[in-house]
Amino acid sequence: MIPSFNKQTESGEGKEIVIKEAGDYTVDEKHKQVFLTDDGHAKAEEMLINAGALPEGASLYDASNILLMQHISSALRAHVLFQKDVDYIVQEDEVVIVDEFTGRTMPGRRWSEGLHQAIEAKESVSIKKENQTLASITFQNYFRLYNKLSGMTGTADTEAVEFQDIYALETVVVPPNQPSTRNDMSDQIYLTLEEKLEAIALDVESCQKSGQPVLVGTSSIENSEAISALLEQRKINHEVLNAKQHEREAQIIANAGSIGAVTIATNMAGRGTDIVLGGKLVEDANDKQKADWAEQHEAVIQAGGLHIVGTERNESRRVDNQLRGRSGRQGDVGSTRFYLSLEDNLMRIFASEKMAAMMQRLGMEKGEAIEHKMVNRAIENAQKKVEGMNYDARKHLLEYDDVANDQRRVIYQLRDELMSVNDVQDRFIQIREGVIGDLFIGYISAEQAEEDWDTEGLHNALKADYSADFPLQQWLDEGVDVDELESRIVQGLGAICDYKEGIVGAESMRGFEKAVMLQTLDHYWKEHLAAMDYLRQSVNLRGYAQKNPTQEFKRESFTMFESLLETINIEIVKSLSSVTINENTKADDVEQQNNEEAQAQHEALGTTGVDDHEVEAATQEDEQTKVEKVGRNDLCPCGSGKKYKNCHG
Repeated sequence: MIPSFNKQTESGEGKEIVIKEAGDYTVDEKHKQVFLTDDGHAKAEEMLINAGALPEGASLYDASNILLMQHISSALRAHVLFQKDVDYIVQEDEVVIVDEFTGRTMPGRRWSEGLHQAIEAKESVSIKKENQTLASITFQNYFRLYNKLSGMTGTADTEAVEFQDIYALETVVVPPNQPSTRNDMSDQIYLTLEEKLEAIALDVESCQKSGQPVLVGTSSIENSEAISALLEQRKINHEVLNAKQHEREAQIIANAGSIGAVTIATNMAGRGTDIVLGGKLVEDANDKQKADWAEQHEAVIQAGGLHIVGTERNESRRVDNQLRGRSGRQGDVGSTRFYLSLEDNLMRIFASEKMAAMMQRLGMEKGEAIEHKMVNRAIENAQKKVEGMNYDARKHLLEYDDVANDQRRVIYQLRDELMSVNDVQDRFIQIREGVIGDLFIGYISAEQAEEDWDTEGLHNALKADYSADFPLQQWLDEGVDVDELESRIVQGLGAICDYKEGIVGAESMRGFEKAVMLQTLDHYWKEHLAAMDYLRQSVNLRGYAQKNPTQEFKRESFTMFESLLETINIEIVKSLSSVTINENTKADDVEQQNNEEAQAQHEALGTTGVDDHEVEAATQEDEQTKVEKVGRNDLCPCGSGKKYKNCHG
C-alpha cells in the first residue's frame, strides 16, 4: 500500500511554500515528520475499503479507526524517513537500530508506537510484538540522581550552554599539553554528490601513494559502503569499520596509522582509541620490532601524519570535532579536510538557498570546488541551527520528564518500602480501611437521607469485587448507625483475611500479601507510563486552543497519578480479599502461588528484588497455624450471620 504513494514536491518554506507537483504525502525533513495530504487520505481510504479493512463510507478520522490511522502513519515514516544501512541494519532476521552518533548497533533497542513493526514489515523480516515500557527515565534526570556530577570530553565546549542550563555545570577548557600542529584545511564544496565522491577518491589515492595514512569518516553505513565500492574500482586497498564489522574494530584501529593505510569509518565518536602513527606496537615487542616500528613511525610523520577526510558535515559540530580529533593527537602532525556537496542532507535541508544560487551564478565547471571562509561560516551557522533545534527538543522533553520524575520518586519510594520489609500486614490493613471507606461513601453517607442510601449497590459491589456477602440491610434494620455499619464491613473483611491466614499460616500469607502488592504496583505503573506517553504525544494539540501544552500536561498527569494510586490500592484489596482458600488448601499452595508471583516479577523486571536470606526463608516450610475447623453448616467466621457453605465455603 505505502510504496504506491507518491511524494508531493514543494519549494519555499513556511507560508511561502509552493506546490510544484501534487502528491500523497509531504515530508518535513527538519523535524523528521511525514504527513498525508488530502489526496493521500482519500487514496488510503479507498485502498483500505477495497481491501475490506475499512467499512464503506467510513473515515480514517473516525474514533474507531484511530489505531488504523496510527499504523498508516508509522508505515509512512518507516518507508520515507528511515533508511536501511543508515538508521538500522538487517541482521539475522532482525532490524537492529544504529546509533546515529557512534555508528554502533544497539541490539535489544526498539522504536515505539508501531514504528519498529512497520520497518520489520518493510524489510520482510519476522514482526515481533510491541515492547511495553516497564520503567523509563531521561539521561538528564538519571544523571541528576548523583550527588556529585562531572565529566571530561574533548568536545564539550560547543555544548557549554546546555551543560550550564541542565546541570548547572560550568565548562572549563583545559589547555593542551603540547601545541597542535594539525592542519585543518577549509571545506571544499561541490555542486553534486558524484563530483564530491570523485574528489575524495583522488585525495585518498594521492595520500596512499605518498605513504600517508588516511581515515575517511562517513555518517552512515550506506555512505561508507558507497565510498568503499568507489575505492575498490580504483584498486585502492582499504578497511571498512562500521556496525557490520564491529567485531574487527580493535584490529582495524590498530593498523589505521600504518604507512599508506586507508580506513573508512562510520562516526568515530566514542571509539575510545588512539590511532598510533606507524601502527600499534605489539606488547612484549623485542628490540628488532621496536626498531622497525620506530622507522615506520618516522616515515608516517615525514609523510604528513594521519590525514582525515570528512565526507559530509554532521548535524552536530561535536561529531565533526571528534573526527578531526583523531589526527594530530599529543602534538603529532596531521591534516583534515571536509568534502561537501549541495546534495548532502545538512546542506539541502538547512543551508541557505542563497549559497546554491551563488555557486550556480559563478558558473562553476564540473568537478570544480568552492573554498571560502564565507562558505565555512554558512555551514557552521547551519550546524548551530540544527544543534539549537535538537537542544530545544531535549529541553522540551526534559520539562515533561520533570513532571514524571516527581511521580517516579513516589512510586519507587513505595516500592523500596515494600521491598525492605517482610511483614506488610499493617500497611495492607491501612490500605483496606481506606479503600472500604472510599467505597462506602460512594453509596452511603451520613449527610444523605436514609432513603437516598444505595444499600443494595454497596452490597453488590462488596460481593462482586471483594467476595464479601454481608447482610447490610439486616444490620441497618437492627438500628446500627453509618459509622457502625462501615466498621462492621471493615471488621468483616478483616475476619475473612484472618481466617484464610489461619488456614495457610501467617508466614505464607505475609509473603503472598507482599507479592500481590508488588505485582499490582508494577503492573499499574507500567500502564500509567504508557498513558503518560500517549498524553505527551497528544497534548501539543492543546496549543491550537491557546493553551500551554506543558501546563496542560502537568495538570492532567497529576489527575492521572492520583487515579493511579487509588487504583493500585483498590486492586490490592480486591486481589487479597478474593483469593480462594478453603480448609483443603495447604500452606504450600499459597507458597507456590507466592513463588509464581515472584518469578513473574523476575522475568518482567529482570530482578527478583529479594536478598539471598529472604529467598532461603521463603523456601522453608511454614508452620501451619492451628485454627478450629469450620463445618459447612456452621456460621461463617466473617460475621455475616450466614452458614459457611453459603458464604465463604
